[in-house]
Amino acid sequence: MTEGRTDGTPTDGTESHDPDFPDAFLSFMRKGWRDTALPVTPRAEVPNYAKRRAALSAAFPGETLVIPTGTEKVRANDTDHPFRPGSDFAYLTGDHDADSVLVLRPNGSGHDATLYMRPRSSRETDESFRSRHGELWVGRRHTLSEKSTELGLPTADLTGLEAALADLAPGRTRVLRGFDARVDTAVRPYDGPRAEGQPARDRELAIAISELKLVKDEWEIGQLQDAIDATVRGFEDVARILPADRAVSERLLEGVFALRARHDGNDVGYGSIVGAGEHATILHWVHNHGATRPGDLLLMDMGVEGRNLYTADVTRVLPVSGRFTALQRQVYDIVYASQQAGMEAIRPGVKFKDVHLTCMRVLAEGLAELGLLPVSVDEAMDEKSTVYRRWTLHGFGHMLGIDVHDCSNARKEMYRDGTLGEGYVLTVEPGLYFQPEDELVPEELRGVGVRIEDDVLVTATGAVNLSAGLPRTSDEVETWLAEQREAAPACPADLGADTDRQRTFPPGRDVSTSGRPRPAPLSGRLGPRGWRPRSPRFRRHPHTPRRPVRAETSSDIPTPCDVIVGVCAARTPSCHPRSVTDACSYPGLNVGLFRISPHREDGSHTVGLRGCNRFVAGRGASRGATPSGSRKGRKALMSNDVTTTDGGASTAPRPDDDERSGSPAWPG
Repeated sequence: MTEGRTDGTPTDGTESHDPDFPDAFLSFMRKGWRDTALPVTPRAEVPNYAKRRAALSAAFPGETLVIPTGTEKVRANDTDHPFRPGSDFAYLTGDHDADSVLVLRPNGSGHDATLYMRPRSSRETDESFRSRHGELWVGRRHTLSEKSTELGLPTADLTGLEAALADLAPGRTRVLRGFDARVDTAVRPYDGPRAEGQPARDRELAIAISELKLVKDEWEIGQLQDAIDATVRGFEDVARILPADRAVSERLLEGVFALRARHDGNDVGYGSIVGAGEHATILHWVHNHGATRPGDLLLMDMGVEGRNLYTADVTRVLPVSGRFTALQRQVYDIVYASQQAGMEAIRPGVKFKDVHLTCMRVLAEGLAELGLLPVSVDEAMDEKSTVYRRWTLHGFGHMLGIDVHDCSNARKEMYRDGTLGEGYVLTVEPGLYFQPEDELVPEELRGVGVRIEDDVLVTATGAVNLSAGLPRTSDEVETWLAEQREAAPACPADLGADTDRQRTFPPGRDVSTSGRPRPAPLSGRLGPRGWRPRSPRFRRHPHTPRRPVRAETSSDIPTPCDVIVGVCAARTPSCHPRSVTDACSYPGLNVGLFRISPHREDGSHTVGLRGCNRFVAGRGASRGATPSGSRKGRKALMSNDVTTTDGGASTAPRPDDDERSGSPAWPG
């Protein structure tokens, strides 16, 4: 098929603002290139994709199936949105490249699968440097053989797809439509006679794929857990920079979470909902142009999409000031009780609708306690009434997987009116929302919105909360938020999935964290000149004058402390110097202490954090240390001398650190 934009206009891949290509330049660009091969190996999950294709093949014997991934979508003029593969296509192949198409042709005993793809451009053409698809523009693409090796699929050049589709009989072909206009046009739909109520033939293909996705295999559950764990870390990141005493933009919080999502996964799984105050009452508030306010609630519905496209979907509500008011807590506890009742009801064989009714009854009872229901709870729950839904419009949850609203094409009797099965993953997310304009609720309730959402796996004996790494009860939320605020903001590059507060490092290795501690240790390097803080939290702005900092011993540490200290408790001659020098911090801000424990038998150190690990502006140190926030302290620290209190050698600042020691400033 001819290369073109998403609107079908043929193009050679160049743009209107590109310079001309003189013959001399073209001739020069076509020679002198070394050919390379990617070191690809079969991916571990390839057998999973093969099983899914086999199940789909069994559902449509003797028919050709065409499943495209889709094309890039225009964002504005000649710029495109980042490409995200079609979920059904990715579910069956694992391929993430745009424009690819999976074709399953019947072979008598099943189907032969062929992946039509855009392979690496040949150096014999100019595409590599002229076209926006060329590898000098967007990077190296796989060759046909490389892609085949990686995915365990026969591959063919995308240029041959048009001819391959041209000879397909519409009456014996089904197409997953709506993803690629060129494919939709090449194979015209054909329904023929069908029973009353029977879906269209192409619709049946979409239904079959959706229903295959209802049960998650072990690999899929692992992918979901990875995405959920990254989401937990993202919520921690946001809580750590959420101030209790002043406003910050909803978009700042959205951006902090997006940083974690982009670093630990592929992206966010959907547009993050960050609703402060009355914005929490808008179910899908994605504008995020408001601001937090002390005393208000903050609702955040966010999820990380993993690198294999499986996504989390988690919602938490935080009291910005750190504590719920009595009325906020009452509403929150009603929603928590509803969610807990729903999660306890989940097990194989239970109807999806029954879990919904369980959650909704608890909400209705809570609304009755608040004096809001105009009728009895039983009358409100009657399916001809459901007046309680004025304050909770949505259902209790939905299926979750490679789509945030997974299995959306499944038949009603298999999903909403069906029963839960082992291996299902679904959200449980009841909520109460009191609109600021609602005159049927007391004024003090207006603008209060609460939703609690977790991701739940149905097991043989019940349910497992995959997102249990985040707190759910009101007391737990308050305690967790306080703990996160006591912790320094975490750099995603330094922190991973570990939950230990201390980690052991072999001798000679950079002492940097890769865990998810609570609160997070600050990373750095143990070198011949002592502990070098490496976290951006402790780097000064390039234009801030150099400020050497006094180093203390572990026995004389002020609390709150003004310095970063690394002390080897072993105090052996072969160890690094006992004190840290040449650390720096912002004027007026206190920092924390690292302590290195005695050598273990294998010669390794254990690094932990002691003392205050937050910046606390304007507070001086005790026990004889000069407050860095005071005028006297700033004057002393502006000198060129670096001293230690335990006899350690003085050192001068490292000039090469000047440009890297600035601390990032949070917007807002």
